[in-house]
Amino acid sequence: MTMPLYASPEQLMRDRSEYARKGIARGRSVIALKYSGGVLFVAENPSTTLHKVSEIYHRIGFAAAGRYSEYESLRRGGIRHVDLWGYANDPRDVSARQLANVYAQTLGSIFTDQLKPFEVEICVAEVGAAPEEDQLYRLTYDGSIVDEPQYLVMGGQTEPISSTMKDNYEEGMSLEAGVAFAMSALSAGTSAGNGDNGQGIGKVEVAVLERARPRRAFRRIEGAALTALLPAGAEPEDKPEGEPMDPPPPSEGNGDGKGDGNGDGAKG
Repeated sequence: MTMPLYASPEQLMRDRSEYARKGIARGRSVIALKYSGGVLFVAENPSTTLHKVSEIYHRIGFAAAGRYSEYESLRRGGIRHVDLWGYANDPRDVSARQLANVYAQTLGSIFTDQLKPFEVEICVAEVGAAPEEDQLYRLTYDGSIVDEPQYLVMGGQTEPISSTMKDNYEEGMSLEAGVAFAMSALSAGTSAGNGDNGQGIGKVEVAVLERARPRRAFRRIEGAALTALLPAGAEPEDKPEGEPMDPPPPSEGNGDGKGDGNGDGAKG
């Protein structure tokens, strides 16, 4: 009789963590940051139909990086949760913190109970009546939750992007300055990942949670409005839509998408 191979719980957790991290790193980067008018999302995304940034509720947004099918299921589950909570109680009782806790429990349960963890990293953001009330929560594949005070980056080559953002971030940036700042940070990650001097960003997906909007704060920026915001020479290129899983970055031998409540690119 063949005895099954034994692996300690610690080794199993390490293996699952490594598997999830590698899957997320093969995707494309997403940046979320606070600016003077609310919260800004900028994501590398060659697809025009599979969104990486979406609306969850009236003043709550969602962004994700990793495997599209997995974070899309999380997005849809989150919408159902906040809709039912707002209907049973009061829409004002729905908050990003509450939703982030639900996501943390779900991801933590999947990570510990299932053989394969979700290859996702997600952001839940809420715009408040004043800048100090804006909220940014990062949730990782194992259910860890972090309250980010200014900005966050997920997916792809995060270290050079985070380093650039740390050195150059300023409080109270305008929308135009925030987009330029995010594009510069994404260029640093692209350059570090494949040595193309930051020319490989291609198409980007941009959306905001605007404090000034009276009810539904989420707004997707597309077309001429997006072109006007992008730095010179950084206009999105026409590229084919993403595969179910983005290939790895060129450095590894290879190289991702709620609209007012929709889903994301394949590995993002």
